[in-house]
Amino acid sequence: MQQRLEREWELSIGPDTVRLFILKAKALSAAVNEDYADGAEHEIELDGQSHDNHHHDGLAEESSENLTEEEFRELINDLNVDEAAELVALAWVGRGDYDASEWADALAAARERANKRTAKYLLGMPQLADWLEEGLEVIGA
Repeated sequence: MQQRLEREWELSIGPDTVRLFILKAKALSAAVNEDYADGAEHEIELDGQSHDNHHHDGLAEESSENLTEEEFRELINDLNVDEAAELVALAWVGRGDYDASEWADALAAARERANKRTAKYLLGMPQLADWLEEGLEVIGA
C-alpha cells in the first residue's frame, strides 16, 4: 500500500524545478515589495526645461526592470501540459483549496483549465512562492 501511495505523488515536474519557480516568485515578490516600500522610486520630478529635454526609451527601461517576470513567464510557457497542470495544482494544494487526499481532483481541475494564460494566472497569485512551498510539503516532495 505504501508503494502505491508514493507512486500517486510522482510528479512530471521535478521538485527542483518547482523550487526554481519558488525562487523566481520570491524574487518577483521582493521586487514589488521593494518598489512599494520606496514609494515610487522610479518617479522623478523634473522642472519645465529638464522635462522637455528628458528623452528615454520607456520600453527598454521596462524590459530591464521586468526581466525576472519575463523569465518567469518563459519558464512556465516552456513547461509541457502535465507539468503546468501540476504547478497549478501544487499552488492550489498549498493555498488550501485541496488537501493531500484530493491531489487527483486538484490535478484534474488544473488540466481542465489549462490554457495559454497559465503564466498570467500564476503571476496573479499574491503568495505563489509560499503556496508552492506548502504544496510540495503537503505532498511530501
